[in-house]
Amino acid sequence: RLRLTESGGGSVESGGSLTLSCVASDTTYDTYYMAWFRQAPGKAREGVAAIDLWGGTYYADSVKGRFTISRGPTKHTANLQMDNLKPEDTAMYYCAADEGRGPSRELVPTYNYEAQGTQVTVSE
Repeated sequence: RLRLTESGGGSVESGGSLTLSCVASDTTYDTYYMAWFRQAPGKAREGVAAIDLWGGTYYADSVKGRFTISRGPTKHTANLQMDNLKPEDTAMYYCAADEGRGPSRELVPTYNYEAQGTQVTVSE
């Protein structure tokens, strides 16, 4: 079964930056759809960013222009660069992966594999 190892996260002040990284352990497939979701206390899980098999990227409106998802150094690694962080970005962030996704479902939190999550806290 595919396992995802997530790193990064932590606490920063508003306007600061953090980088999350995620490595998929199974290299059976050349690459995977990879994404990040987040969930704040009392709120529903929401899609933040995703990258498809061809390098196409997708973002929630709330993070466009501030967050960047990328692959590297291998096709089984994804990174989420988060700049100009805001207090409302505070949440548990989960890396996810899937062998395939239907159209317009890149940010829907129904991926087959998910990491344990890492906390991101942004203070005023």
